[in-house]
Amino acid sequence: MHPRIRNCPRAVVWRTRGLLLVCAVAVAALSACGKPPEKPPPAPLDVTTLTVEPRDVPVSGVYVAQTQSSQAVNIQARVSGFLDQRVYTEGAFVKKGQVLFRMDPKPFQVQVDAAAAALQRNQAALQVATANLNRTKPLAQKNALSQKDLDDAQGQYEQSAAAVAQSQAQLESAKLDLSYTVISSPVDGVSSYAAVADGTYVSPQNSQLTTVSVLSPMWVNFSLSENEFQRIENDIKAGRLRLPADRRMIVEIEQVDGSVFPFTGRITFADPSYNPQTGTFLIRATVDNPKGVLRPNQYVRARLKGGVRPDAILVPQRAVQQSGQGHFVWLVDKQGLAEQRPVVVGDWYQDNWFINEGLQPGEQLVVDGGQRLSPGAKVVVKAREAAKSAAAASAAHAPVAAASAASR
Repeated sequence: MHPRIRNCPRAVVWRTRGLLLVCAVAVAALSACGKPPEKPPPAPLDVTTLTVEPRDVPVSGVYVAQTQSSQAVNIQARVSGFLDQRVYTEGAFVKKGQVLFRMDPKPFQVQVDAAAAALQRNQAALQVATANLNRTKPLAQKNALSQKDLDDAQGQYEQSAAAVAQSQAQLESAKLDLSYTVISSPVDGVSSYAAVADGTYVSPQNSQLTTVSVLSPMWVNFSLSENEFQRIENDIKAGRLRLPADRRMIVEIEQVDGSVFPFTGRITFADPSYNPQTGTFLIRATVDNPKGVLRPNQYVRARLKGGVRPDAILVPQRAVQQSGQGHFVWLVDKQGLAEQRPVVVGDWYQDNWFINEGLQPGEQLVVDGGQRLSPGAKVVVKAREAAKSAAAASAAHAPVAAASAASR
């Protein structure tokens, strides 16, 4: 103890010790205020991940289409006359050669009879001319008749022969007109309504009687926009899309109720001309329709199948986020930390995106839980989602080169 403190009274000593204790506590309090207490590290966040696995994914393109009869025949009257009777049921199926209408045949039968009589008269004249020529020739050779007599007989024979040929042609024409009074269907198909009522005089101005539409095969028409066509070509050049070796796409028809038509078709025509009014190219597919399920002018969906995206990366849509700089995803690195990665997305279907750029095989993609992440955050993988197989993604929608497939 200091000598001065030893000689001081006890009360003074206790007051000095108390003052020193208060000062020490004050200094400790000031030190504690200047240095905040350390916070515990944040708890790792639970996420669900998916291993990035490139694979060949079958893709298809779905387009709004309209059916069209492959052969819509206008049934017209070939001769003028009164329409006697409609002998078919409107809207029913008709067979090739089935009678649809009958016209009044009496005027045409009269013409046939007149042409037959004229033919008979000319044939008789030809017989007389032939006999006269046969008598004239030997006499002319003996100079019993002049050369003029022979020429006249020869000319008469040739005129009679020409008259017979003309009469035969007129008779055939009259018979043909008579046959036109029975109007039959030239094809198998479904009939339309009768445009002319029974008893109406049919002339070239109202010769259209009805229409018969062939139902099998059926045409399915749809359009491909110019922008989409160019994007398809770019994907093919970049190797993001591969078409069949023969470039023949399979066309599947989806009906209005969502059911799939049991017969598939092929693209048979692509209009080489660009339509400036609609900005599209016309594509036509042909599909068998033996039971007549598809009818002309129906709206359906045409799904083009056969294209493949080689080594494609397909990820769930919920794994992709978007900011002002574009799309991005979250990854889990080898240290278990969150990493933000910008990506370039391609086409999509249902809950999946095609990723064109930004991901590498084997990386761990965050599928669920990415909304709470920040760069460098510690994460714990609570579950790993299995990647969908290529077969499961076979219905993935990605436009394919329909026009290119048909035109090349």
